[in-house]
Amino acid sequence: MRYVSTRGDTTERRFCDILLEGLAPDGGLYLPVSYPQVDAATLNRWRALPYADLAFEILSLYIDDIPADDLRAICRRVYSKAIFGTDAITPLKPLADGISLVALSNGPTLAFKDMAMQLLGALFEYELSRRGEHLNILGATSGDTGSAAEHAMRGKRGIRVFMLSPHGRMSPFQQAQMFSLQDENIHNLALEGVFDDCQDIVKAVGNDLAFKRAHRIGTVNSINWARLMAQVVYYFAAYLQSRADTVDVAVPSGNFGNICAGHVARMMGLAVGRLVCATNENDVLDEFFRTGIYRPRSSAQTHETSSPSMDISKASNFERFVFDLLSRDGARVKQLFAQPSFALAPHEHARIAEFGFVSGRSTHADRIATIRSTWQRSQTMIDTHTADGVKVAREHQRAGVPMLVLETALPAKFAATIVEALGCEPDRPPGFEGIEALPKRFTVLPADANAVKRYIETHV
Repeated sequence: MRYVSTRGDTTERRFCDILLEGLAPDGGLYLPVSYPQVDAATLNRWRALPYADLAFEILSLYIDDIPADDLRAICRRVYSKAIFGTDAITPLKPLADGISLVALSNGPTLAFKDMAMQLLGALFEYELSRRGEHLNILGATSGDTGSAAEHAMRGKRGIRVFMLSPHGRMSPFQQAQMFSLQDENIHNLALEGVFDDCQDIVKAVGNDLAFKRAHRIGTVNSINWARLMAQVVYYFAAYLQSRADTVDVAVPSGNFGNICAGHVARMMGLAVGRLVCATNENDVLDEFFRTGIYRPRSSAQTHETSSPSMDISKASNFERFVFDLLSRDGARVKQLFAQPSFALAPHEHARIAEFGFVSGRSTHADRIATIRSTWQRSQTMIDTHTADGVKVAREHQRAGVPMLVLETALPAKFAATIVEALGCEPDRPPGFEGIEALPKRFTVLPADANAVKRYIETHV
């Protein structure tokens, strides 16, 4: 399997090279030259596999430069009951109204990001050890990516993490999960801006090839193909558990990585009828799918909401979908994303239906109502982001087609909104009591790429 950039550089690279590289040299994102196809017989064979072995089967379609025995051992070590608390890893949780949640928040940081980040940490450690190299990871988080990455990378040999987050924009629980870590290889940088500023700086540093190579910069954001590839697995696992011929999947969407993994699974032949993109008040993606107009907002126009991990205006992984939508015309993709906004031609917008995408938006009032109704109907407590997914999923349900909603996080991470909706505090898993009171270690910086570079230079 070889990989190419979404922006026209046709140089083909192998998996372990792009694992450590992140962005392509031309500023594009990596995708496989073609998507491997999975037929009904293969799916039937996979049906009885435990999650770790299913992960190996799918990942081995994309990775041919790690020996099979090593890759299988990595998958079995990562996707274990010891890490995810259940043998099923991602069990389905039926709700009362014909919707099922795909439980993705059983990992160490109580959010779906653990599903890919735990694998990414293991792959980084394996490949760096094999090469005798080190890596300085630069990442951006609106909430859950940061804690999942740091908990996956803490103490790992040859790895330092520099995580950018928007100062004061995460929930107290999310901040505590990150800032309370005292490991020497973890650096939390709270930037005076919004998530898009953090993400822009990660890309700016990644596009400074001299700095990137001199300081061995890699990334854990879903611009790294390995993250997205790992997320493809749970689409297959959910489909196989559903026992249905076709499913629709609703995905709370911020940076478009989670739902882009569904796009990849669908391109591989998985019978996903609709991919339902659910946004919050930051509805750039909903506007695009409805109108064909891509109009990112400025930092000042990016709303601070009660589903903060989705407070994103410029969704990085969206470029991967546009690349496929435009028949992999890298030159056209490069031209479009060089502009502050763009509009598809009518015939291009019409093609979106071929890829199964529909969309909708959710507001704070919707969030409160959905958390409340889900509790009343199903005695199931959901977090604010999952509530966005359930709200939009209900609008797109089809008779006879199961609707799956990808769970984003456990409610404990967003307690204030749960209390507003239900009048009670959400339960906390053991070990997370009083986390907000732990000593915190972080550095506040201006939202400036040069300031971040200077910090990295003095801490490597």
